[in-house]
Amino acid sequence: MGDVVHALPMVTDIARAFPHARIDWVVEDAFAEIPRLHPAVSRIIPIALRRWRKAPFSRQSWRELFAARSSLRRVRYHTIIDCQGLLKSAFVAGSARGPVSGFSRTSAREPLATFFYRRTASIDRRLHAVDRNRRLGAFALGYALDGPEEFGLRPPPGEGAFGESGTVLLLTNASRATKLWPDAHWTELERQLAGRGYLCLLPWGSESERQSCERRAQPMVAAQVLPRANLSQLASLAAGAALTIGLDTGLTHLAAATGTPSVGIYCDYDPGLVGLRGSGRVASLGGVGMTPSVSEVLAAVDRVIATPPEPAPQ
Repeated sequence: MGDVVHALPMVTDIARAFPHARIDWVVEDAFAEIPRLHPAVSRIIPIALRRWRKAPFSRQSWRELFAARSSLRRVRYHTIIDCQGLLKSAFVAGSARGPVSGFSRTSAREPLATFFYRRTASIDRRLHAVDRNRRLGAFALGYALDGPEEFGLRPPPGEGAFGESGTVLLLTNASRATKLWPDAHWTELERQLAGRGYLCLLPWGSESERQSCERRAQPMVAAQVLPRANLSQLASLAAGAALTIGLDTGLTHLAAATGTPSVGIYCDYDPGLVGLRGSGRVASLGGVGMTPSVSEVLAAVDRVIATPPEPAPQ
């Protein structure tokens, strides 16, 4: 999901350089709601590589695969851009009709992907993913990067508690155990935020995540576990919140991309490569083998929040 979010500013750049361009986006079906929130995207082509790999001999998988390939080849494209630089993404890009541009062998995450590209760009791998994507788009289509990065998301208006100024979205789940922050840290963080007048809300996306959120919320002062929501709803919720604090996950990147002030907690990856970016104030803490403390997170909250809420009356 983070890769999808990081490609959004490149789409904005293309639309800015070529206002009448038709931009189609191939995306994993689980994340298709994200590019739908960008007004410059004309057509979404969902694929399900993750699900197909789990059932490679399923008749349903092959039917969906052939249908996706047919949809890919419906149009002949002026330019096809592979933003991921992976063998699987290059294979998908190469299945469409048109010349493919991508990262060079020294720049791609998987060098074998370059066999599918007609044109390649050497872009420093030490740059942030957003900057790499923006430079790749400019190389592929020949325009100058003369404007600020804009994620361009237009989530639908949110409802309920997120319309209040004192709500905080806590994104406590992650795909890998190495990304997790200690539960005791979340408890102390919520206690400190509650004392400042914030109401903390915990979203989830699967049954196991719901159980984890309920376990974490139990010792907290006033935190609430939210009902299940889709990505469009979560984008709206984040956009209406006063603040998002989350782990290095796609949801945290999505929240930051909506413009809400955000703090990212990194425990096993370099935030210099995939730190939070957005139009609002953001902060990314930690790194490989570095677990941020509660006090460090609270200090970051003070940096990104312009006007804190009034403390709740005792």
